[in-house]
Amino acid sequence: MTLLPIAARELRVAARKRSTFWLRIIAALVAFVLGCGFLALSVMGVGAGFMNVGKGLFTTLAWLCLAAALSAGLFLTSDCLSEEKREGTLGFLFLTDLRGFDVVLGKLLATSLCGAYALLAVLPVLALTLVMGGVSGTEFWRSALALLNALFLSLAAGMFVSAISRDSQKALAATFLVLLLLVVGGPAADATAASVAQRPFAPCFSLASAGYLLVLAGGFGRSPFWPTLFVNQAIAWTFLLLACWLLPRVWQERGKARSSRATGWAYDWKFGGVKRRLALRRKLIELNPVVWLACRERWQTFSVWLVLLAISGVVSVIFLRSGPTAFWPAWTLFGGLLTLMMYLGVASQSVRFFVEARRSGLLELLLSTPLPARAIVQGQWRALLRMFGAPLTVCLVLQIFGTVQSQRMMLGQVAVIAPVVVATNSTTINAPSTTFTVTNGITTTTVVLPAGTTPAGFFFSSSQRDLMLAVSILGILAQIANLVAIVWFGMWMGLNSRTTNLATLKTMLFVQIIPWFVVSFLSAMAIPLVMMLTMYKGRPTGGTQLMEWFPVITSGLAIVMHLGKDIGFIRWSRKKLGEQFREHALRAVAPIRPPLPPPLPLSSVPPIVATR
Repeated sequence: MTLLPIAARELRVAARKRSTFWLRIIAALVAFVLGCGFLALSVMGVGAGFMNVGKGLFTTLAWLCLAAALSAGLFLTSDCLSEEKREGTLGFLFLTDLRGFDVVLGKLLATSLCGAYALLAVLPVLALTLVMGGVSGTEFWRSALALLNALFLSLAAGMFVSAISRDSQKALAATFLVLLLLVVGGPAADATAASVAQRPFAPCFSLASAGYLLVLAGGFGRSPFWPTLFVNQAIAWTFLLLACWLLPRVWQERGKARSSRATGWAYDWKFGGVKRRLALRRKLIELNPVVWLACRERWQTFSVWLVLLAISGVVSVIFLRSGPTAFWPAWTLFGGLLTLMMYLGVASQSVRFFVEARRSGLLELLLSTPLPARAIVQGQWRALLRMFGAPLTVCLVLQIFGTVQSQRMMLGQVAVIAPVVVATNSTTINAPSTTFTVTNGITTTTVVLPAGTTPAGFFFSSSQRDLMLAVSILGILAQIANLVAIVWFGMWMGLNSRTTNLATLKTMLFVQIIPWFVVSFLSAMAIPLVMMLTMYKGRPTGGTQLMEWFPVITSGLAIVMHLGKDIGFIRWSRKKLGEQFREHALRAVAPIRPPLPPPLPLSSVPPIVATR
């Protein structure tokens, strides 16, 4: 018998896919473009030297690779086994002499091929920083090992969750929570314990974090790098062993579980009691049947409120019990996690209804009714607003509050650190001037400069502070536009994808991840390029003013480009859904196959000559 027969078959199938080839090309191209951008910034004079450019490129690529490696478990393995359960094909595998580890390892090797190829394609670009300087060989090899460890840990966690799940959306959410606890929960717990006990940071739970392992890879001197790697590997192999042991035991539905679907507590928890179901049906089915179909399950809204309540409690405790020094970095972390959870949850829910309805044939039944295609799309949109409108509004209000408070505290910290400047107008015989009294708490210096100029090195003026605060609030509007674009493009991806995880990945990739790379690159490159051209024309004052306004202009330019991108995605998706909905909805029932070539004419067929 062939060793791991499923692994051999799945690897052959994965090797023939276009995505396996194109993903490593795209990963290497992104790393190459980032490297060219850092080199261009160094040539323009942005940065303190070539050594810092190498270190900055290494750090940026390493953390981007870490984020990509951790997302592999979300989109590649969290639904690979649960999908087989839903389709009923997993039972046929266990009718043979295959065992649990055959199926689990086969799926793991097949799903890890794309991620491993992409990571290996980035490592040569990452190694170029050794030539640039600022990065040692030990740091590079440790970082490469930490990234491979993160990829394996993420895939193993997704495999474990998929072995005990049946619903794709629940598997995605559970994998995200497991990875969040492993990567962020350990360092957060150790930092909280150190703050409460008023002692230095001592890693304990952080040893289970793949992110903390990457941080240790760049450290000097003695560090717990190898113990942390050992703990990470122990957790990953434990996930795999549990998946191999549990899969043969939980793949089939028990008779009691099937009978309790429509009468037991699980059904009431999912859809509510009889009174709730009747009231919801009377209220929504006349308005739009799709709204009723999409809003029947109540656990999605409840889970969103639960997560929001937990995050609000954590942020409130940090705001009330910590000073400005602790709130600013804490909100940066929790605000980013809150935004990521909003985007991921909305994308998963927006694609789910059309994927499941198309696969089960429900969409075909809806199209056979007098309900037009536009009403079906509008029903999904109204259902999402009904389920997630209120919690997302609270999330955005929380974002505005945290952004304003962190901005004020950050500017207050800068005002304490930066010199205090007091200006008094004066007039001389030759030209008007301004006298600046600059003090840093120890010495006082009087500087006389032409009117309208400020001392070099002063950080932010009052107008700049107000404008930065306004730009930060406008960033919340960009988040609202991102959510709307994710919903409309997610509905289109759900109509054209086979699984929920694949549709969610496409939505996040095209609407958020790729545009974020492009916008960040362009906004970071545009202002230094204008500065260089201004200084080249012999106007150094203009370059200095641009440098002072660099954070505000960069953020404003990024917001404008994000809003333009979102408007484009919304208009394109609505047009596609309005014009081609029926055609794409029926592809699951009657897939479009390429036509057969026409038969050859009889005259072109060579005659058969009889031979003796």
